[in-house]
Amino acid sequence: MVAGGLCLCGLIRYRNVTCVVYTGDKDATGEEIVEGAFRRFNIKLPHPVKFVFLEKRYLVEASLYPHFTLLGQSLGSVFLGWEALLKCVPDIYIDSMGYAFTLPLFKYLGGCRVGCYVHYPTISTDMLSIVRNQDTRFNNAAFITNNPLLSKFKLVYYYFFAFMYGLVGSCSDVIMVNSSWTLNHILSLWRAGACTGVVYPPCDVQTFLDIPLEEKKSTPEYSIVSVSQFRPEKDHPLQIRAFAKLLKEKRLGQQPSLKLILIGGCRNQQDEERVDNLKRLCVELGVSNDVTFRINIPFEELKRHLAEATIGLHTMWNEHFGIGVVECMAAGTIILAHNSGGPKLDIVVPYEGHITGFLAENEDNYAETMAYILSLPPEKRLEIRENARRSVHRFSDQHFEEAFLLSVDPLFK
Repeated sequence: MVAGGLCLCGLIRYRNVTCVVYTGDKDATGEEIVEGAFRRFNIKLPHPVKFVFLEKRYLVEASLYPHFTLLGQSLGSVFLGWEALLKCVPDIYIDSMGYAFTLPLFKYLGGCRVGCYVHYPTISTDMLSIVRNQDTRFNNAAFITNNPLLSKFKLVYYYFFAFMYGLVGSCSDVIMVNSSWTLNHILSLWRAGACTGVVYPPCDVQTFLDIPLEEKKSTPEYSIVSVSQFRPEKDHPLQIRAFAKLLKEKRLGQQPSLKLILIGGCRNQQDEERVDNLKRLCVELGVSNDVTFRINIPFEELKRHLAEATIGLHTMWNEHFGIGVVECMAAGTIILAHNSGGPKLDIVVPYEGHITGFLAENEDNYAETMAYILSLPPEKRLEIRENARRSVHRFSDQHFEEAFLLSVDPLFK
């Protein structure tokens, strides 16, 4: 049996099954990896698992492919998968890392039954639309959008890659996706609807349920908390600009003081440089004293910040799901998320006819909605928070485990 760390939460419940994890973390021991999962994500494994350490993980690093990154990483994953297959041939292979190009390798050369859990499509129809419409985004540079020839070339490249991605993905015997947004894209690209279904990822909502929901303002300060990795697609600059606009409007009158706390992980030097750029943006906008960065913090500190927050902030366009959004709602913050992707379709949706949070799309929307939330009477905020907390039980670890085991059951027959 092979699975990514997420899948272990369900797979390890099977009896008489050895769970094996392929990992490129060769500088860490298996015990350190398990301890890290507990410290960062509060995940406990009831039984031991076996780790197979791989040497060629550098082949899937984006930094190795400054151009044609999608294709380079995908081909690199094939060589990484080949190393994995040589070291351990499983009966069942489940990819939870997004390495779809390894699926035919394990199925046809390894003779395995294969499944996958898709967090985010490697390419999506939205990405094709961005290039087709020559929109400038973090993954579509301005020098390309301003050049019709380069745009057409990139569009052909994307269509070719989308075709190959659909071809390898359709090899999977079981396909699980993490949201309605991901489902729509995978159905369009892989065209394997008969074996595809939504399995919401496990969110440790139970951990946050001991946080009291009553208004607990011992100080006149309100905190707005963002929880997400410091990656370009998370759009932290939008959070800072919207917060700066909110502060500008608030300072026109006698209002409670506000604090923006950006919590997230830095994976590498590029992420650290991104944080430095965000800090410079705070200085430029005159809000450096009002914005705090908390990087790679322990789970208990994350929980404390969420317990003290009034608003949970999310700004990623077309977030595939949004575990951070669920955690904010479970902790009792009033969520303000981007009006797209998983938050729009699955999470920040009415529950029993009542609102569970708010959605926004641009700097003005965010600033206006934050001001509106802060202006609400405490009893109205409490009503929204209570309803949001009730709504997120469907994203619990238990619900994930039940749905996951039901989905993978055909692989064991």
